[in-house]
Amino acid sequence: MPQFRLTQISDTHLARRFKPLVDNFHRVSEHIDATRPDLVLNSGDVSFDGPTSRDDMVFAKELHSALPVDCLYLPGNHDIGDNPTAVGPVPAQLPTEQTRGAFTSVIGEDRWHFDAAGWCFIGLNSLIMNTGLDSEAEQFDWLAGALDKAVGRPVALFVHKPLYLEVPYDAERVETSFRYVPQPARRRLIEVFGKVDWRLVGSGHVHQRRDYTFEHVRHVWAPSTAFIVPDTRQEVIGVKEVGLVEYRFQPDSFEVRHVRAKGQVDVDLDMLLGKEPA
Repeated sequence: MPQFRLTQISDTHLARRFKPLVDNFHRVSEHIDATRPDLVLNSGDVSFDGPTSRDDMVFAKELHSALPVDCLYLPGNHDIGDNPTAVGPVPAQLPTEQTRGAFTSVIGEDRWHFDAAGWCFIGLNSLIMNTGLDSEAEQFDWLAGALDKAVGRPVALFVHKPLYLEVPYDAERVETSFRYVPQPARRRLIEVFGKVDWRLVGSGHVHQRRDYTFEHVRHVWAPSTAFIVPDTRQEVIGVKEVGLVEYRFQPDSFEVRHVRAKGQVDVDLDMLLGKEPA
């Protein structure tokens, strides 16, 4: 395959009860129908509340299954629960083998790798990192095998949470520790990928569009397709807007296009939940 076109969507937060979010997904679906990439990747928070509402996951899967191209998925914190961190409070819903199993049974595999256009593509479940679950150790063992096969080819990694804000060993802060892959799992992950020709990490989670390069690795934060988080809840890091990301991979190179589907609306989270702006 001389080139490979991948469309990344993220943080769709689908549930029957939130029509504005469903409407935004339909606008994205129309864009995908018009552009017909080789693959669609949802990089997490596929559902609005997967751990307590199986119907949210079922509904999300139904909408993705109606897309005209194949899809891969990664779980987000709204799908299986959130990582524990060394400095932050314990999340209300931690990932468990049961929530992970519910995701894989309804949505699809929570980790994967494949080759296309001379590249090795790897998707990881970033929410089980730092949990001590059996599946965390299994994933790192699986990753070692996948990277052994990637020697000599450029590698693209996709995860739900960004690895870090600016540099790999950013100190974790209580108020933002939930936003990035936690330590020490982050350090271990970066060290493992340092052994291959790592070129790209694509993520979501923050609901802000951001794109920067650090030490030859390009970090692309996909915005949510669903809603934006108001400034009263979250500081501005990148660009707060809904949208998606399109990639075009060729042997030894890639291009990134930041896109907003026609008709998408910047739904405000507080307005969605019926809260008055501060």
